[in-house]
Amino acid sequence: MYNIDDIKATLKIRLSKKRFTHSINVADAAVRLAEKWGADKDKAYIAGLVHDICKEIPHQEQLIMARKSGFELTADEEAAPPLYHAPAGAYYARSVLGITDSDILGAIRFHTIGTENMSLLEEVIFLADLISEERDYKDAPKMRRLAFEDKDRAILEALRFQLPDVIGKASYLPAHTVKAYNHYLRIYLQKEDR
Repeated sequence: MYNIDDIKATLKIRLSKKRFTHSINVADAAVRLAEKWGADKDKAYIAGLVHDICKEIPHQEQLIMARKSGFELTADEEAAPPLYHAPAGAYYARSVLGITDSDILGAIRFHTIGTENMSLLEEVIFLADLISEERDYKDAPKMRRLAFEDKDRAILEALRFQLPDVIGKASYLPAHTVKAYNHYLRIYLQKEDR
């Protein structure tokens, strides 16, 4: 499919040691989640490796790449520089690494903010980024357990965790995140009604 050694070599050049370790950990978590939920393990590993490839370059460079990504960049995202790296990463993956698989590119693009109707791979990468081995936030063990027990509920909980943080920082709330929250809340409530 794609040359993993070449991708890792590129990551080592572009990322700090801490971010490189995080990328390896996300790729490993993505494979475990893919095995559990039936996603393509090879695609999960590649998307996990590459998801933060543009995280440590200047925001202005990220924004230029994000605008060329082929993915819609909403006004609220344009107003929030910490979000640029995801669509920029999708652009870099396609234009430099030669990754043309739309599912992998979508997983990179939405790994931070989510969106409604995510593909299975997009869901896997969204969760893998939150439960990777080095994550040590208060609810990390709970999220790791939940990600393997109930994928949809884990995504809903992750979004519920993100929203107060974004609001607390007086940052823009991405429309995709709001749509994702409403989507996964509907799924959760439908399961509860059964």
